[in-house]
Amino acid sequence: MMQDKKTLQAIHKVLENMPTDWLKLTTHRLDIYDEAQAKSQFLAQFEVLLRDQNTGTDALSELPTAFDYIRLGHPLSCVLEWAMAKMHDLKADQVISFSSAITPILSVLRKNLLDHKATQICYTGDLPTAFDAEILQQVYGYHFELRQITQAQDVEDFDGSTIFISQQEMITAQSLHPAIDFYIHTYSDLGSVLMVNGDVNKKYISEIQHVRRRETIAMTPANSHVALQALVATSKISNNTSDKEAHKKSVLTSISKITGADTKALVGSSGLSIQYAIMMGLIHHAQENHPGKAIKFVVPPNCYGGTNDQARRVAACNENVEVVDLPVDGENDMVQSVDSVLQQLADKDAIPYIIAEIPTNPRVEVPELEQLKNVLTTVRNTASGSVAIDPVFILDQTFCPNVHFLGEGEILSTMRTISYASGSKFPSGGRCTAGYCVGNKKTSDLMQKIEQHLTLCDNEATHLQYEILAEQLPSMTQRIADAYKNTRTFVNYIKETLPAAKINFVSEELAAQGFTPSVFSLDLPTQGATDAEKETYKRALNHKLIKMMITQIPNESKYCVSYGQLKGCYWTIPATSTQGTTKEGDKDYIARVALSADMDLERHKEVFLDFVQGISVAV
Repeated sequence: MMQDKKTLQAIHKVLENMPTDWLKLTTHRLDIYDEAQAKSQFLAQFEVLLRDQNTGTDALSELPTAFDYIRLGHPLSCVLEWAMAKMHDLKADQVISFSSAITPILSVLRKNLLDHKATQICYTGDLPTAFDAEILQQVYGYHFELRQITQAQDVEDFDGSTIFISQQEMITAQSLHPAIDFYIHTYSDLGSVLMVNGDVNKKYISEIQHVRRRETIAMTPANSHVALQALVATSKISNNTSDKEAHKKSVLTSISKITGADTKALVGSSGLSIQYAIMMGLIHHAQENHPGKAIKFVVPPNCYGGTNDQARRVAACNENVEVVDLPVDGENDMVQSVDSVLQQLADKDAIPYIIAEIPTNPRVEVPELEQLKNVLTTVRNTASGSVAIDPVFILDQTFCPNVHFLGEGEILSTMRTISYASGSKFPSGGRCTAGYCVGNKKTSDLMQKIEQHLTLCDNEATHLQYEILAEQLPSMTQRIADAYKNTRTFVNYIKETLPAAKINFVSEELAAQGFTPSVFSLDLPTQGATDAEKETYKRALNHKLIKMMITQIPNESKYCVSYGQLKGCYWTIPATSTQGTTKEGDKDYIARVALSADMDLERHKEVFLDFVQGISVAV
């Protein structure tokens, strides 16, 4: 066990010297990220630094990216998990931190549901406040037994998995009981840490991490930092004293003003936390109001990988839920696709829940909104002639969160519509991962269910996330306008200097209607005798362009997934980042570019011109 003071002293030095990005960044560099190694590569090199007593800021800054998204993990969560693993003679991947106190429980229950394996949940004191056994059994379909005990030593052998939950005030080493498969320690407002005990349970690790990646987030950098400070000081964890309610009130007021929506906003720890609450809330509502009817989530097959993957993960756990493809990009028209799918589902008397992005990602397309309104409000009949269930339109408007869709008189105010956005983009300027959702007047009952499931999963935004959003939201509309101006200028420059490239961006007419994203996708010209040669050449050209930008403008241009950031320019290739879990045939091997209001646009033009002038050179 980690009993020697040297390791604690080393962590103390790491905390003193850590790069500021470890606390502040929400999207990490992909040019120093190897997905196959992920956390293991970061920790392997981290241990080398500790061994060599080389924990200066510069050395720590050069460590490879820990995970692709901060919600899955980041340097400080990895260090915390590594330290706790050392304390308990476990491998680092057997310790997994969460911002939520409930979701680690759900991660084990989900796998055991799919594996048809029994689970007992043992706990001392009280269960986490948000835990609702009845809903977890009836809506999520999870099976478990609850047993209150006095201490961990009281746990008896069980034919299945045993989860032990305990509230902890300090991070200390404990003897692990062989009859306990999963320890979940909750730490006040910080979140929780799950420890996988025993070699037989290592097959759960990737599944637990995937739940963290898709349905919640890791313990945040700020909270991981607090936990590590308490660890090295061997002291009780201090509670966050920030004025959460005041910040929350400010955030809800800002969101209401920005969206013009009629319902109270709900704010989660991430965009996917909100999306998961939406999906589970709608399933709950359907079970109560349309028992036994098939539930269909209609999702674009090439949309953001997290949305696509999460929808399929939800469907995998409920035999009454299915994902239906909705082609929306390129040669496919969203309105026609929605019309066709809704008629098919009406014939089957199914419950249609449509998830779509406006503008779409990555091709930045906006459908004919009046036509979309018409197909969404059309009354359809089932095959037997009865009136079909009307759809719920779930709108991801992360690209343009400033557009009013839902308020009285707006284009999507007359049918059941819920809008959500990733707060790690424009709302926070990239400073936190929190996301939010709102609905129109017709969704008040749905929003109540969504709030119930956001609370149940313990996925509400943290104190600091509310504080950051309260600070950043008031300036969001102006930042969007200023970033759009830079983007339009850069797009026009690319058209002039490289007319053979295909650019996916909103038209001037759409911009005049309020669709002013600061993201565009770039399909570079290619060459070759066969389709395979052309594709290979283009993919190499993408990487050449990104490499030139991030090496020649390192203080501003970054190889990152995000957008809506406060400063600089982000570049990525959706097929290898945001569409990571999307089916190969639906992936987009193009460059996606996200500009901010604060960047050296002229310098970016210069480097792009250099790229164009060297484009005939073999790559």
